[in-house]
This record gives sequence, structure tokens and C-alpha cells, in this order.
Amino acid sequence: MDSRLVVVPVAVTNANGEPAVGLTAKDFRVMEEGRQQVIENVGGAETTPLEIALLFDVSASTDAMFKFEQETAAKFLKDVLRPEDRATIYTIGERLNLVQARATSEASMTGIRSITPTKEQTAFYDAVRQAAIDLSRNSPEGRRKVLVVISDGEDTNSDAVLRAIWNAERKLVDNNTPNDKLREIRVNARDTAKLAEQQRVVKSIQDADAVFFSVNPAGSSVQLNSMSRFGQDNMQRFASETGGTAFLPKFQPVDTKDRYQNEINMKANTDVLDRIFRQLANELRAQYLVQYYSDSDYPQNKFVKLNVGLPNRSDLKVRAREGYYVKK
Repeated sequence: MDSRLVVVPVAVTNANGEPAVGLTAKDFRVMEEGRQQVIENVGGAETTPLEIALLFDVSASTDAMFKFEQETAAKFLKDVLRPEDRATIYTIGERLNLVQARATSEASMTGIRSITPTKEQTAFYDAVRQAAIDLSRNSPEGRRKVLVVISDGEDTNSDAVLRAIWNAERKLVDNNTPNDKLREIRVNARDTAKLAEQQRVVKSIQDADAVFFSVNPAGSSVQLNSMSRFGQDNMQRFASETGGTAFLPKFQPVDTKDRYQNEINMKANTDVLDRIFRQLANELRAQYLVQYYSDSDYPQNKFVKLNVGLPNRSDLKVRAREGYYVKK
């Protein structure tokens, strides 16, 4: 029976959210489908290089705070990336667009600052899935891999979603279908396709052994409509299943008729973004890469459940991927 190397990114923090450093294989326990595994190796953030794929949504739905997001994200990369670490910068629009290929912090910061918002549709699922595939292909082995997405998580242009809507419409026998009925058919087809795409994206992130983080610029407006809530739910699922975090900041409006109030709110929003990216930086500094060999004979593509803990350190908080899909 062949053994398979399983890589589990794990974040460990104390009660204050600060990184817990210095842990070794003896501190961790990994359960695979209820069976304890023998840990082969544990690498801490201080010794394990980091690979980041950072994606900016450039659609009209996220441009109110865009310049501030750019500067905060650039500062984040400067603070987090060490000389041996690398980042790749993308935008999400009608498709995934490569802005800056895998590079050091200085080049990545320049790439971020060159991005311009557009009025494009958003192929969110296609973009995140392809970025995860690229991250898997381009990262050297033994590195921590992270997707950081700045988006509201809404999708209006992914191929599978559009195709599902077109197919539903083509099945209509009566071309005189009332508009309200046609809209219902489109919405049902779209929502069914989105759920399927969610699963495909999660699998791609899991297959890349990556952790998903997101910052939603829509902020409190997520509560206003079902599409916005669905978008945040997308990112929450990706984060929960891979051991990351989907941040939902509480932003104040910056487009009111009161210019002075807008400036005050913009300053407050910038402070919120700073805190979020500081927390994200802490989470990356808290990462460990736990590796073990599994000799269980599971079929290809089976989702294998994992549970990672620190049996003798109840004072620490552990966050890790919920499982992995068996590869060839």
C-alpha cells in the first residue's frame, strides 16, 4: 500500500490572538477519520517560506475604498514578506488577470499600486479557482501557501454560472414565457450553478494545500440584499474549510452629501482596514506546516476528515483545514 504525504497548514495563537511560536511535532496531534497519525515534520512560520496569491476585485461593487485598500495591502506585504517569501498579484474582473508574477515584496507592492478599478463583470469563482491552481503549480515544495482575496465574493461572470443560465433558457419550449417566470428560471439556474462552483473552488484550494483569507470591502452593506450575503457566504465557506478567516469589516459610508463626514468616515474605515491586515499578518506568523504520511486506502477524490489539536496546550487556539481530497 502506497503512503501519501499529507500537508496540513495550521495556525496557532494565544488568547490575545498573538502567534504561538516554538511548537514542535510533539505538541501536535492529527486525527485522520478518527485515527491518530504519526507526524513526520512540523515547520514553523519562522523557518518555512511563504507564498501569497493576492487577488483584488476591480469591479464597480468594490471601488469606494479602493485606494485605501491598495495602500493597506501594499503595507501588509511589506510587513509580512521576508526576502525568501514571494507574492503573486492578480485582479478579478471578467476573468483572472495577472498583474505581477511571483516576486519579492517591493515588486509586489508596485504591482498593487498599479491596479485601476473598472466597471467589469466579476468572474469570482473562475478567478479564485485558477489562482489556487497557479499557486499549486508555481510554488516550490515545502512552502506555506495562502490566498488573500479582497472582494465582496459576488459572481456575475464565471463560465459555469453563465452556461447554466443559457442552458435553462434554451430548454424553454415557449418563447413567450412571461418575464417574471423567465427571471425565476434564471435565478434558480444561477443559484444552483453557484453552489456547484463553490464546491469546485473549495476543492481547488484544498488540492493546493492552501489557506483562504478574504476582506470584504462591502462591509455592513452585506446585510442589505441576498446576493451580498451569498457572496460573503462564499468566502466564509472557503475560509472555514481551509483554516483561514473571512473578514467582514464594519465600514462607515463615504459617499454621503456631507463631505466633512465622509472624510471622518474614511479615516475610521482606514483604521479598520489597518487592524484587519495586522490581524491577518499575525495569523500568517502563527502558521505551522504539519506533514504526515497516510497509508489508508481511500479512493481518489474522497474527502478525508481531519482534526488537528494540541492535547497538552489548552491555552492555545488551533485553526486548520477540515480535511483533504485524495489525489492520485
